[in-house]
Amino acid sequence: MADIQQRPFLRHLRGTPTTYVRHLRGGRTAHEGVGVSFWFRPLSAVLSEVPVDDRELPMLFHARTADFQDVGVQATVTYRIGDPALAAGRIDFAIDPGTGAWRGAPLDQVASMLTETAQQHALTRLARMALREAITDGPAAVRADVTEGLRGDPRLTDTGLVVVGVRVVAIRPETEVERALQTPAREEIQQEADRATYERRALAVERERAIAENEMQNQIELAGREQALVAQRGQNERRRAEEAAAAAWIEAEARAERERLTTTTQAEARRALGAAEADAQAAHLAVYRDADPAVLLALAARALAEHLPEIGQLNLSPDVITTALARLGGERR
Repeated sequence: MADIQQRPFLRHLRGTPTTYVRHLRGGRTAHEGVGVSFWFRPLSAVLSEVPVDDRELPMLFHARTADFQDVGVQATVTYRIGDPALAAGRIDFAIDPGTGAWRGAPLDQVASMLTETAQQHALTRLARMALREAITDGPAAVRADVTEGLRGDPRLTDTGLVVVGVRVVAIRPETEVERALQTPAREEIQQEADRATYERRALAVERERAIAENEMQNQIELAGREQALVAQRGQNERRRAEEAAAAAWIEAEARAERERLTTTTQAEARRALGAAEADAQAAHLAVYRDADPAVLLALAARALAEHLPEIGQLNLSPDVITTALARLGGERR
């Protein structure tokens, strides 16, 4: 919007770099251009302000495909007014000399004209396409047809409008139809997910089986080693028992041999001692055989006295002595 300053009987307009301003006075052009500034009289001035910058026009409309399915089209048209003098002559861009605001709504008129033209070309294109084709290939085809149609439209060219670009954001069917179209893809994705789950489970089962087989193989190997260890231990025990028995047998034989040798030695010693005692007794008896009986009596008395208990006093009567002497004399005779 132009900046207008008020003075007594005069006004001053200061434009912007993106607006074209034309000042008519008496039906003739007094000032025109982009970014101009000038003084004017409000009672005799006719002012027009045309924007020359790029503008975005969003669109949202419905169309019908060749298979009679309703779709929503979301697009954006970028345009600018290439010939502002021509546009000012075809569309009312007049502004109030006091406030600088548009008296009407020229941009709404431009937007309506662009929207209707774009919708016409989009509807024509989508009417020849099936729903699936419209969803997949529709945006590019609609964008090309709308761009070509807008740039070649004589009404827009005569108005001074230039289409910079067209963007088709989305072509979407109704919610139920879109959900139905998404179902096969969802089912396929779910099948892929289920297949991946089954494969993962199968792989887990295979790994568990491999682990179980490995554990079983380890247990078998450990059992074999344990069996070998038990057999080796039994063999060692048997060898130890055999060696202990052999050692005990050898010890018993050695002990028996020692006892035999001891018994033999003792028998030999006793035999030799008996022989010596017999010889001594024989010699002793031989001595006694040739000895005097009185001497033998004396020796016997001594021997008897040695074995008698201790006698404190011995009283010999004459009868006892006479009897003893008589006996001794009788033996001697």
